[in-house]
Amino acid sequence: MNPPVNGRDAVILGYDMVSPLGTEMGIQWDRASRGRCGIGELTRFPLDDDFPVRVAGQVEDIDVEPYPFLKPREMAHWTSPIFKYSMLVVHRALAVSGIEMTPEIAPRTAVTFSSAVGGLDAVLKADRLMVSQNRLPHPFTNPNSCINMVGGKVSILTGATGPISATITACATGCTSMIIGAMLIRQGLADVAICGAADFCLVEPIVAGFATMNGAVKQKRGETLDPKNSSRPFSLDRKGFVVSEGAGAVIIAAREFALAHGIEAPIEIAGFAMTSDASHFVAPNHDTVKRCIIQAIENAGIAPSLIGAVNAHATSTKVGDKIESDVLKEVFGGAVPPVTANKSLIGHAMGASSAIESIIAMEGMRRGALPPTINLVPDPEIDIPVATSLHHLEQEYTLKNSFGFGGCNSCIVFKRIS
Repeated sequence: MNPPVNGRDAVILGYDMVSPLGTEMGIQWDRASRGRCGIGELTRFPLDDDFPVRVAGQVEDIDVEPYPFLKPREMAHWTSPIFKYSMLVVHRALAVSGIEMTPEIAPRTAVTFSSAVGGLDAVLKADRLMVSQNRLPHPFTNPNSCINMVGGKVSILTGATGPISATITACATGCTSMIIGAMLIRQGLADVAICGAADFCLVEPIVAGFATMNGAVKQKRGETLDPKNSSRPFSLDRKGFVVSEGAGAVIIAAREFALAHGIEAPIEIAGFAMTSDASHFVAPNHDTVKRCIIQAIENAGIAPSLIGAVNAHATSTKVGDKIESDVLKEVFGGAVPPVTANKSLIGHAMGASSAIESIIAMEGMRRGALPPTINLVPDPEIDIPVATSLHHLEQEYTLKNSFGFGGCNSCIVFKRIS
């Protein structure tokens, strides 16, 4: 992959997120930096005694009334929570970026904001009503479930009329969204890109499905499981991921655009790469994961030794965490930089996870800090420097890893520039 031509590299102008840590950016960072876990008991739907999953990373509900752009009458049709949270984080990220969507800027603004799961909750609800009450679906059922509609609603909200694409790559969706946005900017097809992802998939069959495939943390009848200790990336006693929810928006732009509009950019997307495992449908492939990391670093034009920290994918699965740690040791040799795994704090928010974790990584770069990984019981087979307390660490370059079902790998190298 070739580096961008001058001025067409992508810089970060603003970001915002909601997660199990909260719905305000400052509060979420404070909790992450102090190792506060946002995971709790699963209360999104009633549980019977045999339901295998009892913990989740839930986002607190928001009232749409204080937000003029979330018109209550209109939002009543958009029943899947992916829409109101997507629109909220995009609106706030744009406000931080300082961009005003003028008629000149709108046609040069791309939307790659996406979702891995989409609004399946709307279809499930409609199906249950048809079976139980013989009621036909609400007219907005299909629009709610259409995965690319989240990007469409973001476009309508912002007025962006440039290229639009749903970058669905399972758990890597958030990172892939930023990569595709950066590609559009590098190719001169856009000056600005609204990137990120949202997923709210805490509905019965999806959560139970993750349990039956031995992905999610399960709790047997009579067993006690502390929600705060249930997500255990890289830990000897890890038993799977905690299903979570959230949304993260990242506004990127060409450096020349930011300079022309007097906007300061604190972070740059220095390099990126994507690979496909072409192997197992969920288990990661060592070689293609390694190649993705190496190519992202090479695309940044730096040596691996310049990476100051790694924000890991680290879902808490036996196979996935081991492969990621093995690859990091091979790429960095005996000098693996400090590694943090945000899913210990927020669980696994599917496609939104890599967007949220990228935002945490960038906020940490700006603050010179690396949030801790909690619940770690050292695994002798995972010999990497996992940060278990807040590290005050200057990071010029940070590597973000994200790997998704179907063998979708996306890695980004962020660079602090101010």
